[in-house]
Amino acid sequence: MKVIDIINLKGGVGKTISAVNIAYILAAKHGARVLLIDNDKQGNASKFFGLHSYEHPGVADVLTVKNYDVRRAVRPTRYDNLHILPANMNLLQADKEILLDMTKPQQTRLKKALQAMENTGQAYDYAVVDSAPDFNISVINALVASDDVLIPIKIDKFSFDGLAQIWEQIEETREFNAKLRIAGCYITMYAKNNVNDQGLRYLKENINLQNNINLQNNVSLPVFDTVIRKTVRVDESTFAGEPLSVYAPDCTAARDYEALAEEYLALCRI
Repeated sequence: MKVIDIINLKGGVGKTISAVNIAYILAAKHGARVLLIDNDKQGNASKFFGLHSYEHPGVADVLTVKNYDVRRAVRPTRYDNLHILPANMNLLQADKEILLDMTKPQQTRLKKALQAMENTGQAYDYAVVDSAPDFNISVINALVASDDVLIPIKIDKFSFDGLAQIWEQIEETREFNAKLRIAGCYITMYAKNNVNDQGLRYLKENINLQNNINLQNNVSLPVFDTVIRKTVRVDESTFAGEPLSVYAPDCTAARDYEALAEEYLALCRI
């Protein structure tokens, strides 16, 4: 199972929209079995599929209960091959409990739980993680469990300024997960105007983290060619609770997310 973490420390850049659409595309368009992991206490990915609940266990239970069987918390969506590990505000308390619990490792709980699930024969091809715009212990768990990181970016100065911090945090996580790879950044909410064109050009040609943080080596972040264009259909799809490829398959963002998934899969084959 390949685990893909969608993360940015800045909110409002399209992490949840990206997670639900990429997960759906991998399942529906590529025939993969996909587990969407809602790793944000707001539970927006869970709400998107109508599966937000305090009556059903979720990722908080997986992180806090010893030897918890992930299969007890996983719920099927109404789409074939797409399941979700939901979240709610209990994740806030779970973060505190993990930090106070010194009886077992704190950073590797999600990784071990997913490995245990695979060992039982519950096979997924991909897990897509919707991480919170934070760097708490549940987000660290997601990075430790992941193979690849995708970073959605909305073109503005604050997003660019935060890239160095994201890179630094990911590097620190490699102490527990040496194979973690930044697969790439991609632009969301892209509009055809001078600001976006200049920002995209800057990101592709000049984004270099050596000037932002203390590095011994020259470090750059890879950038996907695909951009996710801005459209009102994205907001509408959240009310409909349907992935863009279902709600408005001909809209620009639906086609863009499908192209992004193709570009990522091509990268995996290299």
